[in-house]
Amino acid sequence: MASWFKRDKDGATTAETIEDSTIEVKASVIADAARAPRAGIAADGLVSGGDFVPEVPPQPGNPGLDQALAERKSLVQLCLYALDRARSAGVAERLEEGLAGVGVTALRPDGVRFDPAFHEAGGTVSTTDEALDGLVAETEVVGFSDRGEILRAPIVTVYSKAAQ
Repeated sequence: MASWFKRDKDGATTAETIEDSTIEVKASVIADAARAPRAGIAADGLVSGGDFVPEVPPQPGNPGLDQALAERKSLVQLCLYALDRARSAGVAERLEEGLAGVGVTALRPDGVRFDPAFHEAGGTVSTTDEALDGLVAETEVVGFSDRGEILRAPIVTVYSKAAQ
């Protein structure tokens, strides 16, 4: 169980116990909050007249948005670093799911044609089957893309037709 603190009406801080110790917030929610106009937001963080914050298009040079995006990028890189070093399959799976939830997808191109623009060759494996020549045999190191932008190319083993 986790504890959290809140202020009562007299300003005193009290601890409360809650069941869930994890809070998940999508990056889009953070970006929307960074774009939201500050007028109409009360000191307690609630929007006056309800909890709806209208969508505001991104504006060039918006320091709050720029900072939120830079922080998102840093967190994604930190998650990739942690994922590479995770010793538990469950932890690695959870990190990958969390990354997928914010638009960062794992790249495992097994069975597709090798493309040096998107894949890094780590080695080859001989095959006599001509249909397999040039296909990715296995992914050695998982790659990642962030909404189509390659963050890290997957390192793959490629089938190569054996010389006869």
